[in-house]
Amino acid sequence: MDGEDGIDVEDVSGDPVTSPSPPADHVATAPVLASSTFAAMAVPAYRKLWFSGLFVFMAVNAQAIARGWLARELTGTNAGLGGVLLAFGIAMLISTPFGGVAADRLPKRTVLVVSQLLLVASSMWIGVALVLDVVEYWMLMGASALQAVAFALFGPARMSYTAEIVDGRILSNAIVLAQMGAEGMRVIGPTIAGIVIAAFTWGLEGVFIASGALCLFGTVLTVFLPPAPPHPERIHGSPWGELADGLRYVRRRPDLALLVTSSLVIVMIGYPFMAFLPTVADGIFDTGSTGYGVLSAASAVGAIAFGLFAARSGGRRDPWRFVTVAGIGFGVGLITLGLMPLFWLAVVALMFTGGMSLTYQTMTNSLLLNLSDFDYHGRIQSLVMLGFSGFGIAALPLGALADAIGLRTTFVIMGAVVLVVMVVFVLRRRRFSDREVVLGLG
Repeated sequence: MDGEDGIDVEDVSGDPVTSPSPPADHVATAPVLASSTFAAMAVPAYRKLWFSGLFVFMAVNAQAIARGWLARELTGTNAGLGGVLLAFGIAMLISTPFGGVAADRLPKRTVLVVSQLLLVASSMWIGVALVLDVVEYWMLMGASALQAVAFALFGPARMSYTAEIVDGRILSNAIVLAQMGAEGMRVIGPTIAGIVIAAFTWGLEGVFIASGALCLFGTVLTVFLPPAPPHPERIHGSPWGELADGLRYVRRRPDLALLVTSSLVIVMIGYPFMAFLPTVADGIFDTGSTGYGVLSAASAVGAIAFGLFAARSGGRRDPWRFVTVAGIGFGVGLITLGLMPLFWLAVVALMFTGGMSLTYQTMTNSLLLNLSDFDYHGRIQSLVMLGFSGFGIAALPLGALADAIGLRTTFVIMGAVVLVVMVVFVLRRRRFSDREVVLGLG
Protein backbone atom coordinates (compact mmCIF):
# COMPACT_ATOMS: atom_id res chain seq x y z
CA MET A 1 0.00 0.00 0.00
CA ASP A 2 1.26 3.47 -0.75
CA GLY A 3 1.89 5.72 2.17
CA GLU A 4 1.14 9.40 1.92
CA ASP A 5 4.60 10.00 0.46
CA GLY A 6 4.17 7.33 -2.20
CA ILE A 7 6.25 4.70 -0.38
CA ASP A 8 5.17 1.10 -0.76
CA VAL A 9 4.51 -0.63 2.54
CA GLU A 10 3.31 -4.09 3.45
CA ASP A 11 -0.11 -4.96 4.69
CA VAL A 12 -0.52 -6.78 7.97
CA SER A 13 -0.46 -10.16 6.25
CA GLY A 14 3.08 -9.46 5.05
CA ASP A 15 2.23 -9.19 1.37
CA PRO A 16 2.72 -6.02 -0.64
CA VAL A 17 -0.58 -4.47 -1.59
CA THR A 18 -1.68 -1.56 -3.70
CA SER A 19 -3.29 1.37 -2.00
CA PRO A 20 -6.97 1.68 -2.86
CA SER A 21 -7.27 4.45 -5.37
CA PRO A 22 -10.37 6.24 -6.61
CA PRO A 23 -11.81 5.03 -9.90
CA ALA A 24 -11.25 7.08 -13.01
CA ASP A 25 -14.67 8.71 -12.70
CA HIS A 26 -14.09 9.71 -9.08
CA VAL A 27 -17.12 11.86 -8.37
CA ALA A 28 -15.57 14.69 -6.42
CA THR A 29 -12.46 15.85 -4.69
CA ALA A 30 -12.15 17.73 -1.44
CA PRO A 31 -9.53 19.81 0.26
CA VAL A 32 -7.84 17.67 2.89
CA LEU A 33 -8.71 19.33 6.19
CA ALA A 34 -8.01 16.36 8.43
CA SER A 35 -7.96 18.52 11.54
CA SER A 36 -11.44 19.91 10.83
CA THR A 37 -14.40 18.27 12.53
CA PHE A 38 -16.53 18.72 9.40
CA ALA A 39 -13.85 18.25 6.72
CA ALA A 40 -15.91 15.91 4.52
CA MET A 41 -18.75 18.44 4.24
CA ALA A 42 -16.56 20.40 1.81
CA VAL A 43 -17.40 17.77 -0.84
CA PRO A 44 -20.64 18.78 -2.67
CA ALA A 45 -21.71 15.22 -3.47
CA TYR A 46 -21.08 14.15 0.10
CA ARG A 47 -23.26 16.99 1.40
CA LYS A 48 -26.16 15.81 -0.78
CA LEU A 49 -25.67 12.23 0.37
CA TRP A 50 -25.51 13.34 4.01
CA PHE A 51 -28.67 15.48 3.90
CA SER A 52 -30.68 12.87 1.99
CA GLY A 53 -29.65 10.35 4.64
CA LEU A 54 -30.94 12.58 7.43
CA PHE A 55 -34.54 12.15 6.28
CA VAL A 56 -34.14 8.41 5.85
CA PHE A 57 -32.54 7.97 9.28
CA MET A 58 -35.14 10.13 10.99
CA ALA A 59 -37.91 8.07 9.39
CA VAL A 60 -36.32 4.72 10.18
CA ASN A 61 -35.65 5.60 13.81
CA ALA A 62 -39.11 7.04 14.37
CA GLN A 63 -40.57 3.94 12.74
CA ALA A 64 -38.40 1.68 14.91
CA ILE A 65 -39.84 3.02 18.14
CA ALA A 66 -43.36 2.70 16.73
CA ARG A 67 -42.68 -0.87 15.55
CA GLY A 68 -41.23 -1.87 18.92
CA TRP A 69 -44.19 -0.38 20.76
CA LEU A 70 -46.68 -1.98 18.38
CA ALA A 71 -44.99 -5.38 18.73
CA ARG A 72 -45.24 -5.15 22.50
CA GLU A 73 -48.91 -4.09 22.21
CA LEU A 74 -49.72 -7.03 19.96
CA THR A 75 -47.77 -9.71 21.89
CA GLY A 76 -46.92 -8.37 25.36
CA THR A 77 -43.59 -10.26 25.50
CA ASN A 78 -39.87 -9.74 24.92
CA ALA A 79 -40.00 -12.71 22.56
CA GLY A 80 -42.54 -10.77 20.48
CA LEU A 81 -40.03 -7.94 20.13
CA GLY A 82 -37.38 -10.48 19.21
CA GLY A 83 -39.66 -12.08 16.63
CA VAL A 84 -39.87 -8.85 14.65
CA LEU A 85 -36.10 -8.63 14.66
CA LEU A 86 -35.85 -12.30 13.69
CA ALA A 87 -37.81 -11.57 10.50
CA PHE A 88 -35.48 -8.63 9.89
CA GLY A 89 -32.41 -10.77 10.54
CA ILE A 90 -33.35 -13.69 8.28
CA ALA A 91 -34.27 -11.39 5.39
CA MET A 92 -31.04 -9.43 5.82
CA LEU A 93 -28.97 -12.61 6.08
CA ILE A 94 -30.27 -13.74 2.70
CA SER A 95 -30.18 -10.39 0.90
CA THR A 96 -27.14 -8.58 2.32
CA PRO A 97 -24.41 -10.41 0.37
CA PHE A 98 -26.18 -9.54 -2.86
CA GLY A 99 -26.61 -5.95 -1.69
CA GLY A 100 -22.82 -5.74 -1.63
CA VAL A 101 -22.57 -7.24 -5.11
CA ALA A 102 -25.18 -4.72 -6.36
CA ALA A 103 -23.13 -1.85 -4.90
CA ASP A 104 -20.05 -3.06 -6.80
CA ARG A 105 -21.85 -3.87 -10.09
CA LEU A 106 -24.56 -1.21 -10.49
CA PRO A 107 -24.72 2.60 -10.35
CA LYS A 108 -24.75 3.37 -6.65
CA ARG A 109 -27.38 6.09 -7.02
CA THR A 110 -29.77 3.57 -8.54
CA VAL A 111 -29.19 1.13 -5.69
CA LEU A 112 -29.82 3.88 -3.13
CA VAL A 113 -33.04 5.01 -4.80
CA VAL A 114 -34.44 1.47 -4.98
CA SER A 115 -33.57 0.82 -1.34
CA GLN A 116 -35.29 4.02 -0.20
CA LEU A 117 -38.44 3.22 -2.15
CA LEU A 118 -38.57 -0.13 -0.34
CA LEU A 119 -38.35 1.75 2.95
CA VAL A 120 -41.30 3.89 1.86
CA ALA A 121 -43.32 0.75 1.15
CA SER A 122 -42.42 -0.97 4.44
CA SER A 123 -43.58 2.04 6.48
CA MET A 124 -46.72 2.95 4.51
CA TRP A 125 -47.93 -0.67 4.61
CA ILE A 126 -48.21 -0.70 8.41
CA GLY A 127 -49.54 2.87 8.54
CA VAL A 128 -52.41 2.06 6.20
CA ALA A 129 -53.14 -1.21 8.06
CA LEU A 130 -53.38 0.74 11.31
CA VAL A 131 -55.71 3.33 9.77
CA LEU A 132 -57.98 0.54 8.49
CA ASP A 133 -57.68 -1.28 11.85
CA VAL A 134 -56.55 -4.52 10.20
CA VAL A 135 -52.96 -4.69 11.48
CA GLU A 136 -51.70 -8.08 12.64
CA TYR A 137 -48.41 -9.31 14.04
CA TRP A 138 -47.45 -11.13 10.82
CA MET A 139 -47.73 -7.82 8.94
CA LEU A 140 -45.24 -6.28 11.34
CA MET A 141 -42.84 -9.15 10.66
CA GLY A 142 -43.35 -8.76 6.91
CA ALA A 143 -42.65 -5.03 7.03
CA SER A 144 -39.55 -5.74 9.10
CA ALA A 145 -38.32 -8.21 6.47
CA LEU A 146 -38.95 -5.70 3.67
CA GLN A 147 -37.01 -3.07 5.57
CA ALA A 148 -34.15 -5.55 5.94
CA VAL A 149 -33.94 -6.01 2.18
CA ALA A 150 -33.88 -2.23 1.80
CA PHE A 151 -31.01 -1.90 4.28
CA ALA A 152 -29.14 -4.75 2.59
CA LEU A 153 -29.03 -2.53 -0.50
CA PHE A 154 -28.74 0.84 1.24
CA GLY A 155 -25.84 0.17 3.62
CA PRO A 156 -23.14 -1.17 1.27
CA ALA A 157 -24.08 1.27 -1.51
CA ARG A 158 -23.96 4.31 0.79
CA MET A 159 -20.67 3.33 2.41
CA SER A 160 -18.88 2.44 -0.83
CA TYR A 161 -20.30 5.59 -2.47
CA THR A 162 -18.77 7.62 0.37
CA ALA A 163 -15.37 6.04 -0.26
CA GLU A 164 -15.52 7.14 -3.89
CA ILE A 165 -16.49 10.77 -3.35
CA VAL A 166 -14.09 11.83 -0.59
CA ASP A 167 -10.33 11.84 -0.29
CA GLY A 168 -8.97 8.80 1.58
CA ARG A 169 -7.40 11.03 4.20
CA ILE A 170 -10.79 12.31 5.32
CA LEU A 171 -12.66 9.04 4.84
CA SER A 172 -12.99 8.25 8.53
CA ASN A 173 -14.22 11.81 9.06
CA ALA A 174 -16.89 11.26 6.39
CA ILE A 175 -17.97 7.96 7.95
CA VAL A 176 -18.15 9.45 11.45
CA LEU A 177 -20.18 12.42 10.21
CA ALA A 178 -22.57 10.06 8.44
CA GLN A 179 -23.01 8.07 11.64
CA MET A 180 -23.43 11.25 13.65
CA GLY A 181 -26.22 12.29 11.31
CA ALA A 182 -27.88 8.93 11.85
CA GLU A 183 -27.42 9.18 15.61
CA GLY A 184 -28.75 12.73 15.62
CA MET A 185 -31.92 11.43 14.04
CA ARG A 186 -32.03 8.84 16.82
CA VAL A 187 -32.44 11.79 19.16
CA ILE A 188 -35.10 13.56 17.12
CA GLY A 189 -36.96 10.58 15.65
CA PRO A 190 -37.59 8.51 18.80
CA THR A 191 -38.30 11.57 20.94
CA ILE A 192 -40.97 12.88 18.57
CA ALA A 193 -42.35 9.38 17.97
CA GLY A 194 -42.56 8.65 21.70
CA ILE A 195 -44.39 11.92 22.37
CA VAL A 196 -46.78 11.44 19.42
CA ILE A 197 -47.60 7.83 20.40
CA ALA A 198 -48.25 8.84 24.01
CA ALA A 199 -50.23 12.01 23.24
CA PHE A 200 -52.53 11.04 20.35
CA THR A 201 -54.88 8.14 19.76
CA TRP A 202 -53.72 8.11 16.13
CA GLY A 203 -50.05 8.32 17.16
CA LEU A 204 -48.89 4.94 15.87
CA GLU A 205 -50.41 5.27 12.42
CA GLY A 206 -49.23 8.87 12.20
CA VAL A 207 -45.62 7.86 12.91
CA PHE A 208 -45.64 5.12 10.26
CA ILE A 209 -47.21 7.30 7.56
CA ALA A 210 -44.95 10.27 8.32
CA SER A 211 -41.93 7.94 8.20
CA GLY A 212 -42.91 6.82 4.72
CA ALA A 213 -43.24 10.44 3.59
CA LEU A 214 -39.79 11.31 4.98
CA CYS A 215 -38.20 8.35 3.17
CA LEU A 216 -39.86 9.50 -0.03
CA PHE A 217 -38.41 12.99 0.39
CA GLY A 218 -34.97 11.52 1.01
CA THR A 219 -35.36 9.53 -2.20
CA VAL A 220 -36.07 12.70 -4.17
CA LEU A 221 -32.85 14.25 -2.85
CA THR A 222 -30.89 11.11 -3.75
CA VAL A 223 -31.96 11.43 -7.39
CA PHE A 224 -29.81 14.57 -7.65
CA LEU A 225 -26.61 12.71 -6.70
CA PRO A 226 -24.10 11.73 -9.42
CA PRO A 227 -24.86 8.16 -10.60
CA ALA A 228 -21.37 6.77 -9.75
CA PRO A 229 -21.50 3.88 -12.25
CA PRO A 230 -18.94 1.08 -11.97
CA HIS A 231 -16.35 0.61 -14.70
CA PRO A 232 -17.13 -2.39 -16.92
CA GLU A 233 -13.64 -3.77 -16.30
CA ARG A 234 -14.38 -3.86 -12.56
CA ILE A 235 -17.20 -6.37 -13.09
CA HIS A 236 -16.04 -9.95 -13.28
CA GLY A 237 -18.34 -12.91 -13.86
CA SER A 238 -21.75 -13.61 -12.35
CA PRO A 239 -23.09 -12.15 -9.08
CA TRP A 240 -22.46 -15.52 -7.41
CA GLY A 241 -18.89 -15.52 -8.70
CA GLU A 242 -18.29 -11.98 -7.44
CA LEU A 243 -19.72 -12.91 -4.06
CA ALA A 244 -17.31 -15.85 -3.81
CA ASP A 245 -14.45 -13.65 -4.97
CA GLY A 246 -15.19 -11.16 -2.19
CA LEU A 247 -15.12 -13.91 0.41
CA ARG A 248 -11.78 -15.19 -0.90
CA TYR A 249 -10.36 -11.67 -0.82
CA VAL A 250 -11.20 -11.22 2.86
CA ARG A 251 -9.95 -14.71 3.73
CA ARG A 252 -6.56 -13.91 2.17
CA ARG A 253 -6.21 -10.83 4.36
CA PRO A 254 -5.92 -11.59 8.10
CA ASP A 255 -6.34 -7.91 8.98
CA LEU A 256 -9.66 -7.67 7.12
CA ALA A 257 -10.79 -11.08 8.36
CA LEU A 258 -10.12 -10.12 11.98
CA LEU A 259 -12.08 -6.88 11.68
CA VAL A 260 -15.00 -8.51 9.87
CA THR A 261 -15.37 -11.53 12.15
CA SER A 262 -15.06 -9.59 15.41
CA SER A 263 -17.55 -7.00 14.15
CA LEU A 264 -19.99 -9.74 13.15
CA VAL A 265 -20.04 -11.27 16.63
CA ILE A 266 -20.13 -7.99 18.54
CA VAL A 267 -22.98 -6.55 16.46
CA MET A 268 -24.92 -9.82 16.62
CA ILE A 269 -24.63 -10.24 20.40
CA GLY A 270 -24.28 -6.66 21.65
CA TYR A 271 -26.46 -4.47 19.45
CA PRO A 272 -29.81 -6.14 20.28
CA PHE A 273 -29.76 -4.10 23.50
CA MET A 274 -31.61 -1.40 21.54
CA ALA A 275 -34.47 -3.82 20.81
CA PHE A 276 -35.13 -4.31 24.51
CA LEU A 277 -35.36 -0.65 25.50
CA PRO A 278 -39.20 -0.79 25.50
CA THR A 279 -38.94 -3.35 28.30
CA VAL A 280 -36.30 -1.29 30.12
CA ALA A 281 -38.63 1.73 30.00
CA ASP A 282 -41.96 0.02 30.65
CA GLY A 283 -41.09 -3.23 32.40
CA ILE A 284 -38.18 -2.21 34.65
CA PHE A 285 -38.64 1.51 35.31
CA ASP A 286 -42.37 1.96 34.48
CA THR A 287 -41.81 5.11 32.39
CA GLY A 288 -43.89 4.12 29.34
CA SER A 289 -43.35 5.22 25.75
CA THR A 290 -41.95 8.60 26.80
CA GLY A 291 -39.25 6.84 28.82
CA TYR A 292 -38.52 4.65 25.81
CA GLY A 293 -37.95 7.76 23.72
CA VAL A 294 -35.68 9.24 26.40
CA LEU A 295 -33.59 6.05 26.61
CA SER A 296 -33.20 5.87 22.83
CA ALA A 297 -32.29 9.55 22.71
CA ALA A 298 -29.73 9.10 25.51
CA SER A 299 -27.88 6.48 23.48
CA ALA A 300 -27.89 8.81 20.49
CA VAL A 301 -26.69 11.82 22.49
CA GLY A 302 -23.75 9.80 23.75
CA ALA A 303 -22.99 8.67 20.22
CA ILE A 304 -22.96 12.26 18.96
CA ALA A 305 -20.67 13.40 21.78
CA PHE A 306 -18.17 10.60 21.14
CA GLY A 307 -18.61 11.06 17.39
CA LEU A 308 -17.52 14.70 17.54
CA PHE A 309 -14.31 13.60 19.24
CA ALA A 310 -13.73 10.78 16.74
CA ALA A 311 -14.45 13.03 13.74
CA ARG A 312 -11.81 15.53 14.80
CA SER A 313 -9.11 13.31 16.28
CA GLY A 314 -9.68 9.85 14.81
CA GLY A 315 -7.26 10.40 11.95
CA ARG A 316 -4.45 11.40 14.30
CA ARG A 317 -4.71 8.31 16.49
CA ASP A 318 -3.93 4.63 16.06
CA PRO A 319 -7.14 3.31 14.44
CA TRP A 320 -6.58 -0.23 15.73
CA ARG A 321 -6.34 1.06 19.28
CA PHE A 322 -9.45 3.16 18.70
CA VAL A 323 -11.36 0.03 17.69
CA THR A 324 -10.01 -1.91 20.68
CA VAL A 325 -10.88 0.74 23.27
CA ALA A 326 -14.34 1.29 21.79
CA GLY A 327 -15.12 -2.44 21.71
CA ILE A 328 -14.07 -2.92 25.32
CA GLY A 329 -16.00 0.19 26.33
CA PHE A 330 -19.12 -1.12 24.61
CA GLY A 331 -18.95 -4.38 26.57
CA VAL A 332 -18.45 -2.50 29.84
CA GLY A 333 -21.39 -0.23 28.96
CA LEU A 334 -23.74 -3.18 28.46
CA ILE A 335 -22.77 -4.69 31.80
CA THR A 336 -23.22 -1.33 33.52
CA LEU A 337 -26.65 -0.92 31.92
CA GLY A 338 -27.72 -4.23 33.38
CA LEU A 339 -26.68 -3.15 36.88
CA MET A 340 -28.23 0.33 37.03
CA PRO A 341 -30.92 0.52 39.77
CA LEU A 342 -32.41 3.91 38.80
CA PHE A 343 -33.80 5.30 35.55
CA TRP A 344 -31.46 8.31 35.38
CA LEU A 345 -28.46 6.05 35.96
CA ALA A 346 -29.64 3.86 33.09
CA VAL A 347 -29.82 7.00 30.95
CA VAL A 348 -26.16 7.79 31.80
CA ALA A 349 -25.13 4.20 31.07
CA LEU A 350 -26.89 4.34 27.71
CA MET A 351 -25.09 7.56 26.77
CA PHE A 352 -21.75 5.83 27.33
CA THR A 353 -22.86 2.62 25.60
CA GLY A 354 -24.16 4.53 22.59
CA GLY A 355 -20.91 6.47 22.28
CA MET A 356 -18.81 3.34 22.40
CA SER A 357 -21.01 1.50 19.89
CA LEU A 358 -20.77 4.36 17.36
CA THR A 359 -17.00 4.70 17.79
CA TYR A 360 -16.48 0.95 17.37
CA GLN A 361 -18.65 0.77 14.27
CA THR A 362 -17.27 3.85 12.50
CA MET A 363 -13.60 3.11 13.16
CA THR A 364 -14.04 -0.51 12.06
CA ASN A 365 -15.63 0.67 8.80
CA SER A 366 -12.87 3.25 8.29
CA LEU A 367 -10.18 0.63 8.67
CA LEU A 368 -11.92 -1.78 6.33
CA LEU A 369 -12.39 0.83 3.60
CA ASN A 370 -8.83 2.13 3.88
CA LEU A 371 -7.24 -1.30 3.93
CA SER A 372 -9.22 -2.76 1.02
CA ASP A 373 -9.43 -2.15 -2.73
CA PHE A 374 -12.26 -0.08 -4.22
CA ASP A 375 -13.45 -3.05 -6.26
CA TYR A 376 -14.39 -4.88 -3.04
CA HIS A 377 -15.86 -2.08 -0.92
CA GLY A 378 -19.50 -3.00 -1.45
CA ARG A 379 -18.97 -6.69 -0.75
CA ILE A 380 -16.85 -6.05 2.34
CA GLN A 381 -19.48 -3.71 3.73
CA SER A 382 -22.13 -6.34 3.07
CA LEU A 383 -20.12 -8.81 5.15
CA VAL A 384 -20.02 -6.31 8.01
CA MET A 385 -23.76 -5.79 7.69
CA LEU A 386 -24.32 -9.51 8.11
CA GLY A 387 -23.77 -8.77 11.79
CA PHE A 388 -27.04 -6.85 11.74
CA SER A 389 -28.81 -9.88 10.31
CA GLY A 390 -27.27 -11.85 13.17
CA PHE A 391 -28.51 -9.05 15.43
CA GLY A 392 -32.06 -9.85 14.36
CA ILE A 393 -31.62 -13.61 14.59
CA ALA A 394 -29.98 -13.41 18.02
CA ALA A 395 -32.65 -11.03 19.34
CA LEU A 396 -35.28 -13.79 19.56
CA PRO A 397 -33.27 -16.20 21.75
CA LEU A 398 -31.93 -13.26 23.74
CA GLY A 399 -35.52 -12.08 24.25
CA ALA A 400 -36.54 -15.56 25.39
CA LEU A 401 -33.51 -15.61 27.71
CA ALA A 402 -34.57 -12.23 29.14
CA ASP A 403 -38.07 -13.57 29.74
CA ALA A 404 -36.57 -16.56 31.58
CA ILE A 405 -33.77 -15.02 33.69
CA GLY A 406 -34.46 -11.29 33.56
CA LEU A 407 -33.36 -8.52 31.22
CA ARG A 408 -30.73 -7.16 33.60
CA THR A 409 -28.88 -10.47 33.75
CA THR A 410 -29.17 -10.81 29.98
CA PHE A 411 -27.51 -7.42 29.48
CA VAL A 412 -24.63 -8.51 31.72
CA ILE A 413 -24.19 -11.71 29.70
CA MET A 414 -24.24 -9.78 26.42
CA GLY A 415 -21.57 -7.39 27.71
CA ALA A 416 -19.40 -10.26 28.94
CA VAL A 417 -19.51 -11.91 25.50
CA VAL A 418 -18.44 -8.64 23.87
CA LEU A 419 -15.48 -8.42 26.27
CA VAL A 420 -14.43 -11.99 25.47
CA VAL A 421 -14.50 -11.20 21.75
CA MET A 422 -12.32 -8.13 22.33
CA VAL A 423 -9.78 -10.18 24.32
CA VAL A 424 -9.51 -12.57 21.37
CA PHE A 425 -9.26 -9.57 19.04
CA VAL A 426 -6.31 -8.12 21.00
CA LEU A 427 -4.49 -11.45 21.17
CA ARG A 428 -4.85 -12.12 17.45
CA ARG A 429 -3.95 -8.55 16.59
CA ARG A 430 -0.58 -8.96 18.33
CA ARG A 431 0.39 -11.60 15.76
CA PHE A 432 0.95 -8.94 13.14
CA SER A 433 1.29 -5.75 15.19
CA ASP A 434 4.99 -5.50 14.27
CA ARG A 435 3.94 -4.94 10.65
CA GLU A 436 1.06 -2.55 11.23
CA VAL A 437 0.05 -0.40 8.32
CA VAL A 438 0.40 3.33 8.93
CA LEU A 439 -2.83 4.90 7.63
CA GLY A 440 -3.87 8.51 7.13
CA LEU A 441 -7.40 8.20 8.52
CA GLY A 442 -9.51 11.22 9.15
